[in-house]
Amino acid sequence: MTGWNLDRRAFLRAAGAFGAAAALKPSFAWSADGDTLRIRMEGDLQTLDPAFMNGGIEDVIMRGIYVTLNHFGDIRKGSPWAPWGAEKLEQKDPKTIDFTLIDGLKWSNGFGAVTSDDVKFSFERIADKALSSPWAYQFEKLDRVEVVDARSGIIHLKEPYQPIFVTSLPYYGGHILSRAGTEKAGGKFTTEPPATCGPYRFSDWQQKQKVTLTANPDWPGPKPDFAKVEIYVVSDDQAAQLAYEADAFDYTKIAISATKAVQATPPAGTTLIEAQSTRYAWLTINMLSPRLKDPKVRQAVQYGVDVGQILTGVYDDLAKRSTGVVQPGTQFARPKNIIEAPDYQKSASLLAEAGVSDLTLTLTVMNDSIRTAIAQIIQASLEQAGIKVEIQPYDEAAFWGVGDKTQGDGYKNIDLALMDFAGGVDPSENLVWFRPDQIGAYNWSGFDNPEFEASYQKLVAESDTAKRVALSNRMEDLMEGSGCFVFICHQPLVVIHRNSFEPVIYPDGHPNAVLFKKKA
Repeated sequence: MTGWNLDRRAFLRAAGAFGAAAALKPSFAWSADGDTLRIRMEGDLQTLDPAFMNGGIEDVIMRGIYVTLNHFGDIRKGSPWAPWGAEKLEQKDPKTIDFTLIDGLKWSNGFGAVTSDDVKFSFERIADKALSSPWAYQFEKLDRVEVVDARSGIIHLKEPYQPIFVTSLPYYGGHILSRAGTEKAGGKFTTEPPATCGPYRFSDWQQKQKVTLTANPDWPGPKPDFAKVEIYVVSDDQAAQLAYEADAFDYTKIAISATKAVQATPPAGTTLIEAQSTRYAWLTINMLSPRLKDPKVRQAVQYGVDVGQILTGVYDDLAKRSTGVVQPGTQFARPKNIIEAPDYQKSASLLAEAGVSDLTLTLTVMNDSIRTAIAQIIQASLEQAGIKVEIQPYDEAAFWGVGDKTQGDGYKNIDLALMDFAGGVDPSENLVWFRPDQIGAYNWSGFDNPEFEASYQKLVAESDTAKRVALSNRMEDLMEGSGCFVFICHQPLVVIHRNSFEPVIYPDGHPNAVLFKKKA
């Protein structure tokens, strides 16, 4: 997809289209001046309330319009954290953290100064079980936030929580909201935040096309290098690469399978970034499904999936098989899978033992080219084990509704789902989604294991690294042993961007446009 000639690029510019891969609305902007940063994200905006965000484009927008007490550095530098909305952020003891906000933070829409009471409201709101935020786990150990004065406060924890500086404060739940603004809006909001305070303001949203952020003149911190950020919505990696080569935007993730071709002939003025991301992909096998209640049937599915074919056919052997949800290359990675290779005969014998024949399962998947290709390989592989698979594709917004228990009992009827999540720095951030309270939210497998939950509680409180490694490895053993998971890989992050700036990418693989720096 990279061997484009000048005629082809000229055609794309003139036509304003992606060609066969995708098409954009006529309002798509193909040009930008040097003070505008144009980046591409996969999915459209659903909400700007941190309590209910899905990640992706919302993550990028919120880093611009809100603040967190601290933030991450680039993934290629180990994602170190540093103070951001706080000029002081200090852990006094395992259960106490002092903070002081930077001076001059101001809410939009006339809601006054950002205060420590806003921090108290934001963190305690996320932690409130009545709100039912999927990010509540980030502050489940929070006792309270004590307001010392207008800018200073103390975070009190019920018990030690080791990942707080890399899981809670810089991430989704850590975004600070205006108490007065949110309460005036009725306690919740979706795409119209009542007040913002970050380096950028939410300027414009063209659904399924583009979000525009413009510099906030009231921002007291370091000024971002770009006065405007345009975030384009393009779901398909291959289509995005073509659009980048046609000068549609300046930064995009591309398909892993395109890596070698881009290395060989990169677009002019382009830098290729390859990094080990925390985004992990796996096949969910839902034990709540009437067809998959028997563990032998679930194990038959596990033995019937050839992950090696996926790694070769989709990832061009640039990714190794994952041994769990914790990323490889870290001390927390599990040494190996329990089931290391497909065994179709074993799969068939397990089905026979369960008294099951003519098994047909539905595989739920997002409808982009990469995920669809993986689904097709899974379908072909399971067919060799005597299991018929029907692929059910969804666009991103509809996909996440399938497993949402607030939409009804449909989540209990999911058979298989191809999933991938953006992980974090600490292993607990990758394991948290498989706790029982996430069933019908992000735990689509129905996996509910008391030992897993007890181990999670020990993991987040434990300070001894060796003990934490043993706990996280055991939790992944329990996951695979349930028959509910086939771990595929941690997707390498492959990005192309213009040479004129240096990006900052978070551990979840999403860019933080606020921190992008122009090169002299």
